[in-house]
Amino acid sequence: MGIMLFGLDSKFFYMKMLISKRSGAYSGDMSRPRVEQIRRKMNLISLLNVVKKSYTYHELSQITGLPITVLARYAKGHVLPSDERVNELYQILTEKIPLEELILSRLVIDESGYFDSSHVIWDVDLLRLVSQKVALLFAGKKIDKVMTAAVDGVPLASFVAEELGADIVIAKRYKEVGVKDFLEATYIIGSSAVVSSLYIPKNSLKKDDSVLIVDDAIRTGETDVALIKLAEKAKANIVGLFILIATGRDWREKLQRETNAPIYVLAEISPKSLLEVNQRKFSV
Repeated sequence: MGIMLFGLDSKFFYMKMLISKRSGAYSGDMSRPRVEQIRRKMNLISLLNVVKKSYTYHELSQITGLPITVLARYAKGHVLPSDERVNELYQILTEKIPLEELILSRLVIDESGYFDSSHVIWDVDLLRLVSQKVALLFAGKKIDKVMTAAVDGVPLASFVAEELGADIVIAKRYKEVGVKDFLEATYIIGSSAVVSSLYIPKNSLKKDDSVLIVDDAIRTGETDVALIKLAEKAKANIVGLFILIATGRDWREKLQRETNAPIYVLAEISPKSLLEVNQRKFSV
């Protein structure tokens, strides 16, 4: 049996408030397993809102075996599924529709191989799912700071930092007024022979901080090398690198020359990967 909720345009605010209240931020004594189950229901709503942008309710009904009306109520937050249904539905959707596919299907790629990822990095529900994936990848590791380069990496890094309970450090291509001391790393932009720099306030990273570097997209790797150098100048420890979308191969060797930290890529653009996404979609 589901739980009826009315006027749920701000459903995530309502449920986050409930979680905070029950987990100790306010008075209440809901157990941790119950709090986690409410979070899982929020995650399922995010997942449904993401997949329904690529699949019709009819297609999702075929995948899950649930009526269209039930799926629509879940996605809109009008009804919250039971704990058992949440676990079952989340497993079915993530197995049948991988997160990588949802990302690749949103990209617009031109004839030169350049891609527009705006439909990915502006999608709050999708970024929420990605941040949960990152938290699983780095579970059990101490992470104090999440570092990225402005500007497109900021939305993803913000979600990841919130999920990990870490602070965020944003490297910019200019020095901000009011900040006296900076750390700087220079790099060459692609094959242009143009030298650029990234800056962070000197006190934004401390010695021995555990840092996760997050990037929304990588092609050549120069920006990520600069982020690695900034962390090294601060004498911080790089826990790993997480890259949302990657294209090409040369960047990996370049990064591995700079750090021994693990590198995770969620979605890799290649003719094969794009073909597989299309074949899976048409097989539904």
